[in-house]
Amino acid sequence: MVNQKKIEEAVKLFLEGIGEDLSREGLLETPERIARMCTEIFAGMDEEPSAHLTKTFPIENNEIVIEKDIVFYSVCEHHLLPFYGKAHIAYVPDGSVVGLSKLARTVEVYAKRPQIQEQMTAQIADSIMRYLKPQGVMVVVEAEHMCMTMRGVKKPGSRTTTIVKRGCFKEDLQLQNEVFRIL
Repeated sequence: MVNQKKIEEAVKLFLEGIGEDLSREGLLETPERIARMCTEIFAGMDEEPSAHLTKTFPIENNEIVIEKDIVFYSVCEHHLLPFYGKAHIAYVPDGSVVGLSKLARTVEVYAKRPQIQEQMTAQIADSIMRYLKPQGVMVVVEAEHMCMTMRGVKKPGSRTTTIVKRGCFKEDLQLQNEVFRIL
């Protein structure tokens, strides 16, 4: 649960720390705005993926399901700067499927936490394996990190791709290649 008062105090200290005047008109309501924003962008802190992945539907066809181009926004836990991009999820059902929007909601649960991309990719895959129990899952996440584009190395446009494979995707190169071809 986000503690808005603590965030407001922290923002005030931060602004003072960088030499700002807290009484300046443009900053008068900034601590409150930042606290409200944190409630939204860190909403995944209080949410579990099981809320989205436990309602399944029986299916006889156990062919591959792919949900691609799931846009997400997250915050790097190392620099508290945004990273954003697209997640792609492929899974092979084992008798049941989940509503397609639930895959996007699962991405959101993990994206709306202070996070690193590598961990987020694995968390999405592991949650799908745990709750949906498919034959396998493959998650591909592509993102641009503001900690690389606006500070440090300053390389705008560079993208990081992480891939996690579980179950039948781990060893089946043909299945992996089919996903990559579709993406």
